[in-house]
Amino acid sequence: MTIRMAFTGTGHISRVHARAAQAQEDVELVAIVNHREESMADFAAQFHIARQYPNIEALLADGGVDALSVNTPNYLHAPQSIAALQAGVHVMVEKPMALNAEEALAMQRASQASGAKLMVAHCWRFDEEVSWLRAQVKSGQLGDILRTKGHGVHVNWGPGGWFTDARYAGGGALADMGIHAIDVARCLLGDPQPTSVYARISTDYTQGDVDDSGTIWINWANGASSIIESGWWWPHADGPEASTQLYGRRGWGQLFPTRLEIPDREAATVSTIDPGFPPVREDHCPQIMYDRQLAHFINCIRADKTPVPGAAEGLVNMRIVDAALESSRNGSLVSLL
Repeated sequence: MTIRMAFTGTGHISRVHARAAQAQEDVELVAIVNHREESMADFAAQFHIARQYPNIEALLADGGVDALSVNTPNYLHAPQSIAALQAGVHVMVEKPMALNAEEALAMQRASQASGAKLMVAHCWRFDEEVSWLRAQVKSGQLGDILRTKGHGVHVNWGPGGWFTDARYAGGGALADMGIHAIDVARCLLGDPQPTSVYARISTDYTQGDVDDSGTIWINWANGASSIIESGWWWPHADGPEASTQLYGRRGWGQLFPTRLEIPDREAATVSTIDPGFPPVREDHCPQIMYDRQLAHFINCIRADKTPVPGAAEGLVNMRIVDAALESSRNGSLVSLL
């Protein structure tokens, strides 16, 4: 069965997802939606797409679409996704899922009501090093995980345009980069529910109405806790995007460079388990990660399975982001129970 796929947005990430769609068997790229005609025409030419629309309503009115990849500014994620889901079109939406948890919940309900699949593009779950470390945690190599530290930081760089405008982005570095670190930590821990959040969010390196710096403490229902750093334009970060450290009862693990350290107290030695990944990746966000992500989405459509990460995972992440912003405003711990 051929899946007819459309795309909203013509920026970098939409093109990454379009290349991923081209890599799949029996996926046809049929339409592009964008308000800028020149950009839309360029996208259509690059990916040999015949149909072009100025808005999601025009696309859905014409029909002939099975799945939609939503890659527009954050304020459009919920309305475009909900419109497609209500029309029975399966949706993969870029992170962050929405502007806030309220919108994310509306998206989840639209998916449940129509039966159309909703996947959230938390891409790092499809990285081979993340998958390896998750398998080590599941096998008990590190024992119970007590705490994690993760990073979602752009060093000496930051985005411009709509990313820095709260009207369109909702939030800044936390919604853009911190959410990667949040989702990776939760994935490695086995997707526990958050119980409380404490955060300090600020704008330290830029002029604007969104955050460029954040430190977040998340407590999880399984007893673990996570420290997350988010930022743009920082002069230094302890690791690249999505890098995470795990502190277990039996040992320590890390992403990027990825390895385990297992101490033997009696022998006073530490054994290193090196899976053999390159210490520094030539391309930190490789196309193959996005290819695997889209393959999962397409397989869930064909096999009638719930995508993971789906609406449930995306909603939890948005609840954490909302709680972090609230905590920073109030200077207090925010309970999510």
